[in-house]
Amino acid sequence: MDMTKSRAEISGMFNRIAHRYDFLNRFLSFGTDTRWRRRAVSAIASLIRPETILDVATGTADLAIEALCLGDVIVTGIDISDNMLEEGRRKILRLGLQKKINLMNAPAEDIPFPSGSFDVAMAAFGVRNFSDTLGGLREMNRVLKPGGVIMVLEFSMPKGFLFSNLYRFYFSRVLPVAGRLISRDYSAYRYLPDSVGSFPEGAEFDSLLVEAGFGSTGMKRLTGGVATIYTARKMTMQ
Repeated sequence: MDMTKSRAEISGMFNRIAHRYDFLNRFLSFGTDTRWRRRAVSAIASLIRPETILDVATGTADLAIEALCLGDVIVTGIDISDNMLEEGRRKILRLGLQKKINLMNAPAEDIPFPSGSFDVAMAAFGVRNFSDTLGGLREMNRVLKPGGVIMVLEFSMPKGFLFSNLYRFYFSRVLPVAGRLISRDYSAYRYLPDSVGSFPEGAEFDSLLVEAGFGSTGMKRLTGGVATIYTARKMTMQ
């Protein structure tokens, strides 16, 4: 991620765009982001039947809401942006899900729950915004029960020459301009391609998961490599 941005700067940026965040996600991804979240939750279902889930960098709670299809689960979402959390709470209230999902302000690098609290820790498009990527992954490991599952859905860069170049053009030229016109915040949508470009994807991210205390890692690339689902288990012997 862009390490020049502090936690306060990241929080402020998402506070500014929170009111248009959901619309921009659907518009700029052509609706693909909803399918990616569905695939991400399916990846969790293939590994575990959870009862308690932590959604880190929950934003407006889209992934938390999607995770309810896993069964009789309780989801706790944490984020550092109050405005994003408020948008999420309005959505949860509108859907009548306030007894199933609880949102609170907390950073990934200092999760305010005891060790071994959750069956699953997950994050969608948020890990690249951690102020300390490895530190955040270690915290997610800490709050998992032994054998618990981590799932991370993140942007990645396609590998095919033609598609890769088209994607880079869209991501670096079209997306920032469209984001600025709709959200009135150019810096936020300039930050997005920068943060994706510097994110340790693929085997490099897999190595970070292992360093953070996970094993049995898995990786699934989506939509030609535009996004990737990473899964792993907390090692039972820590």
